[in-house]
Amino acid sequence: MNYNISKKLQISFQEAINKVTDELKKEGFGIITEIDLKEKFKEKIGVDFRRYTILGACNPKLAYEAVQLEDKIGVMLPCNILVQEHENGGVEVSAINPMNAMDVVNNERLSLLANEIGQKLQKVIANI
Repeated sequence: MNYNISKKLQISFQEAINKVTDELKKEGFGIITEIDLKEKFKEKIGVDFRRYTILGACNPKLAYEAVQLEDKIGVMLPCNILVQEHENGGVEVSAINPMNAMDVVNNERLSLLANEIGQKLQKVIANI
């Protein structure tokens, strides 16, 4: 099982971010963090880098359920979605596969929840 769910697209970088955000909303997720590594690498270490943005997505209802089942699960929240531009101009969108991430936590009820979240993230990636 792969640790991510990915899809390559032939659309603009910003269009990919917009589509991901819209599809996440349909599944009850909102973006609570946005990290622009291109900007941060330039600012902090003077390196030019391709467009590479990490979106921290959260479904509050499911996050609440997860925290109720496992109090330290916050170290794995929010669900990260990566939007990156490749040298050929294509864009790739990747989401964490929560089933793989939850393998380290021995909690059957949490695994069921991770499966539900994974299905939602797979739907998001499929629909962009």
